[in-house]
Amino acid sequence: MTEEIQFELDSATEAMLKSMERLDSELLKIRAGKANPSMLSSVKVDYYGSLTALAQVANVSTPDAKTLSVQPWEKSLIEKISKAIIDSNLGLNPQNNGEIIMISIPALTEERRRDLCKQAKAVGEDAKVGIRSARKAANDGIKALKDGGVSEDVIKAAETKVQDLTNAYTIKIDSILADKERDIMTV
Repeated sequence: MTEEIQFELDSATEAMLKSMERLDSELLKIRAGKANPSMLSSVKVDYYGSLTALAQVANVSTPDAKTLSVQPWEKSLIEKISKAIIDSNLGLNPQNNGEIIMISIPALTEERRRDLCKQAKAVGEDAKVGIRSARKAANDGIKALKDGGVSEDVIKAAETKVQDLTNAYTIKIDSILADKERDIMTV
């Protein structure tokens, strides 16, 4: 196998891995009824005039499976953090006692669970589109080598390897989505 073909295979693998990483990070944002500090990762707080990630101005933890605890590093930020959580459209209602913010995670309804499953499937489909576009880019690069004198048999073998990579990552995505759906639908 030529260096050029190996380069195309490596590029495809790297692009497919990036799609998987994006899938993992997006699925973390979909809550399954259990408290998770990453649920608040999208919350930005007005910290001395600039929007700052919540994790950079407070400690977010989970004392139990249904509660999030936010401990600001500066007490003056409690009201701003509460407002930022309410404004983030996460459907959470923060309560503060002057020192710490407690957020009770409400139980999910059956309808909301189904909506979250649809959302997870949409994220999974986006990841599959990324995998297919990586396959297309690799195949186009490999076909372009035909003009460089690479034999058709080598090109066909390389295209088969790209397809095998695509199939393996698609199966991984389906497995991850099945696990996430099971997690969401479990009461």
